[in-house]
Amino acid sequence: MLSDARPDEDGSADPPGRQRPPGDRVALRGDLRSALPDATAAVVVTALVFALLYARMESGASDTVAVMPFMDDPGTYWMYLLSQAFGWSGLLWAWGTVMLGLLLSGPRPTRLPVSRQVLERWHRTTSLTTMALMTAHALMFAAELVRYETEVDWAERLWVGFADTFVPGWYDSGTGRIAIPLGQGALYLAIPLGLLFYVRHRIGANTWRRLHRFVIVVYVLSVWHTLLYGTNVWYGEWPRTVLWLLQLPFAALLLLRLLRPARRAERLGSARGRGGAARPGWWMRGAGRVAAAAVVVGLVVVAVSGRDGGRDRPTHAPATAPHEQETD
Repeated sequence: MLSDARPDEDGSADPPGRQRPPGDRVALRGDLRSALPDATAAVVVTALVFALLYARMESGASDTVAVMPFMDDPGTYWMYLLSQAFGWSGLLWAWGTVMLGLLLSGPRPTRLPVSRQVLERWHRTTSLTTMALMTAHALMFAAELVRYETEVDWAERLWVGFADTFVPGWYDSGTGRIAIPLGQGALYLAIPLGLLFYVRHRIGANTWRRLHRFVIVVYVLSVWHTLLYGTNVWYGEWPRTVLWLLQLPFAALLLLRLLRPARRAERLGSARGRGGAARPGWWMRGAGRVAAAAVVVGLVVVAVSGRDGGRDRPTHAPATAPHEQETD
């Protein structure tokens, strides 16, 4: 979730023997300290989202209860609500850090409210905060599963909670059979891709840039996971529409970044190489631009038509809990 716009943006490699000065390297420890205000803001937002979800469940207006009527007691299911709150703040922070990355790696704005160095630091700190929020989202989901499985002993409860949350393909209930692996994929890609920034001087800047582009996949998986499994946007109503609309600026900025990349080596140019042969890279970059344009058009169509994949609200309540629970 970090920008790939660094020195040597014309695509040239560092000359042999050239060493970057140690001061040019950004240390993880320093960014962790800088991320404290950002992380504090994320905790505040998470607490506000949790309070809203708790109040809606307590009043009977929660969409989560409409999907799963047995979850009509916020005092019992508070860990699930906290997992939802971490998930929503994590998605918000992911949106923000990806937008910053696209802004920094695309065409340079003529005017910025703050310096480029400040924007880069914000991009790094929001990336670290996003990883922490995603991890907290998964851990609270696992904790709720451990609390829920009262029919087995503690060792099995811990294993079930861990496996359902972190082992791909283990969760076998309903939409979660697809949605949970998508979320796991986002988490398992986000952490290494984010932290690789701090060792890019060891793996090489070009290798890091190539790997870093998969951050877009992390964000797409996160949104897909939310659309499939987020009970607050389960139905085809305004919250789901808002989530779709938030993807429009992301897709538009991605398209702009592809059409006008900051690095000269990524510009489209001619389809012919020096020998006159067509270059595969040109076709790949061209296909990427076409795909991004198609996504923008698709998002506009979804927003205008209202066909966003949401379910119709059922007239009868769905089934209750998979099994009766005992109160701890």
